[in-house]
Amino acid sequence: MSMFENLGRFGVTIRQAHARNKAIRALNDLPPHVRKDIGWPASPPSDPQAVLHKLLLGTPR
Repeated sequence: MSMFENLGRFGVTIRQAHARNKAIRALNDLPPHVRKDIGWPASPPSDPQAVLHKLLLGTPR
């Protein structure tokens, strides 16, 4: 494999992770009754990175 193929795969992985996190944030921002209707967990699982951001910055990201 060439270096460019590795970089391309790395870029795809980063884009997919970003899209997944963006979708999760959007679902978590929905009102509780809508989350319940679609079967999204009532309380999002504890995210260590979000806890760290809240601790350092005062607001979750």
